[in-house]
Amino acid sequence: MILIDGKKTSAEVKADIKQEVEAFKAKGGKTPHLAAILVGNDGASETYVASKVRSCNEVGFDSTLERMGKETTEEELLAKIDEFNKNKDIDGFIVQLPLPSHINEQKVTTAILPEKDVDGFHPVNVGRMALGQPAYISATPYGIIQMLEKYDIDTTGKHCVVIGRSNIVGSPMSILMAKNSKYANCTVTLTHSRTKNLQEYTKSADIVIVALGKPGFLTGEMIKEGATVVDVGITRVPDESKKSGFRIQGDADFESCAEKASYITPVPGGVGLMTVASLMKNTLAAAKKEIYA
Repeated sequence: MILIDGKKTSAEVKADIKQEVEAFKAKGGKTPHLAAILVGNDGASETYVASKVRSCNEVGFDSTLERMGKETTEEELLAKIDEFNKNKDIDGFIVQLPLPSHINEQKVTTAILPEKDVDGFHPVNVGRMALGQPAYISATPYGIIQMLEKYDIDTTGKHCVVIGRSNIVGSPMSILMAKNSKYANCTVTLTHSRTKNLQEYTKSADIVIVALGKPGFLTGEMIKEGATVVDVGITRVPDESKKSGFRIQGDADFESCAEKASYITPVPGGVGLMTVASLMKNTLAAAKKEIYA
């Protein structure tokens, strides 16, 4: 079994980005600028945003963090998005999800200009990605593709089962894995919570990508010998033995899956770190006008 090390891989990606930033600036380019809007005080969101700001510093980006209270109205948030859309110094920005229940996430997502949507959630970017046109790809699927590439995992002609159909991970992942490219070219089965006899699909899969949000859902009994397991799940599970009072657990039962898998991502230390690195890549592309001239 080979561990797909997200810490190592993301460090390599960020080192490459840092070199690209230095070369870009040496030729007269601007310092890439990523902004984030955080509404409320969700603990997990605080952690994610802090990681993104830290990564900006590591690769030589400028960063802006706009904090808005949980009582922020939808109108106030949309006004802030409009402000960032018009700010020519900001190359890309994100609105950290989830949002308070009184705010419509879809309305917020579509309010961000496609050329600044470095999270890759806007319908224009999703549509362009699906059609094989240049687009900002949702950071988590983009990170997974890079991991497969870094570890030179053979995917051509393989059966890939994606568990979970979210617009952020599952659906775009299923499209990307079917694309005619080196680290794709799979026959893809998209499964979800309503799929009957799910194990029949997973046991035939060469690659299983699980993004269901249910800790320990995928077990070793559900996969075949030699399968590649990519675990996107990240859930805070109560654990009194930890100082924080919780532990981070993925959607795969790591111990049982690792006994049979040829490659597997850990949680933490896997896909999550590559998500942040991919966001940096999208932001650099935005600064260089590589997608939207």
